Amino acid sequence: MEDFNMNMDNMRKRWKPKKPKVGKGMKRAAAVILALAVVGVFATDCTYQIQEQEQAVLTTFGVPKAVTETGLHFKIPLIQKVQKVNTTIQGFPIGYQEDTNEVVTNEGIMITSDYNFIDVDFFVEYRITEPVKFLYTSQEPVEILKSIAQSCIRTVIASYSVDDVLTTGKSEIQAKIREMIMEKMEEQDVGIQLVNITIQDSEPPTQEVMRAFKAVETAKQGKETAVNNANKYRNEQLPEAEAQADQIIQDAEAAKQVRINEAEAEVARFNAMYEEYVKNPEVTKLRMFYETMEDVLPDMKLIIDNGDGTQKVLPLDSFVSGQDGGSTETESGQESADSSGTAQEASSSEAQNGQGGEQ
Repeated sequence: MEDFNMNMDNMRKRWKPKKPKVGKGMKRAAAVILALAVVGVFATDCTYQIQEQEQAVLTTFGVPKAVTETGLHFKIPLIQKVQKVNTTIQGFPIGYQEDTNEVVTNEGIMITSDYNFIDVDFFVEYRITEPVKFLYTSQEPVEILKSIAQSCIRTVIASYSVDDVLTTGKSEIQAKIREMIMEKMEEQDVGIQLVNITIQDSEPPTQEVMRAFKAVETAKQGKETAVNNANKYRNEQLPEAEAQADQIIQDAEAAKQVRINEAEAEVARFNAMYEEYVKNPEVTKLRMFYETMEDVLPDMKLIIDNGDGTQKVLPLDSFVSGQDGGSTETESGQESADSSGTAQEASSSEAQNGQGGEQ
């Protein structure tokens, strides 16, 4: 029996199933998973994509290199690293918060050359031109640009009066600030280029001062309006006045020419008369006398006295005009006849003297 039991035990031990070893299976599964992970890492980390308006910096064992071409690129996984930068135009505000539009006092409040406070808001636009310098020259290159911009803004604003900052000097101020920032950014050389800086708004820091400046600005606009109206009126009236002046000058020139022509005619007449006078002085004198008498006698009133010695009160017009009108007219007729006869005798004697002088 004992031998039989021993044989049965031996048979059971022989036919007893073996238990599998758990450690080897887990190691195989872990190896497979690790292999798949390595393959996945290599598959996903060996390429990178560069979009438009974008550049990359490829670092190999700590040595950076700029990659500017767009498209798909390859790299060595776990050895090379890629950092992408945006090369589009970006910007930030100075003096206010872009989201809430609230005033940032320590950035916007400044002092002008005439010792006035003013609140000026700016917006700075920049672009990354050299990605390697942008990533490795400084930790905060954008903050460097902002600090330089604030310094240049305060320097330029301090050299202008408050009226210039509020009204007419904005373009000039922007140009000077931009030029100063660009010079200082070239010295820093952090891979950022300033594109533009603009004044968004400028106003006094308090409401009372703001109202006063608005009143001043309104007065200036009224002044400009008045000046423009005056210039308009001048432009309307000046051509008419010039035309009138030209007409007056032309009339004066015409009158001048007429007087000159008349004077020249009188001189020519006098010279011709003088030549005749030199030839026959007596005849010329007598002729001039007769011509003068012909002009004078028709307007004169003559009183004829027969010379009998009777005293008369002269003139007698007031005494005889009503009574002896007919006799007066008769006497006047006789006087005219005598004058005509005398003139005819003088003419005949003048003609005779002229003939005698010619002979």
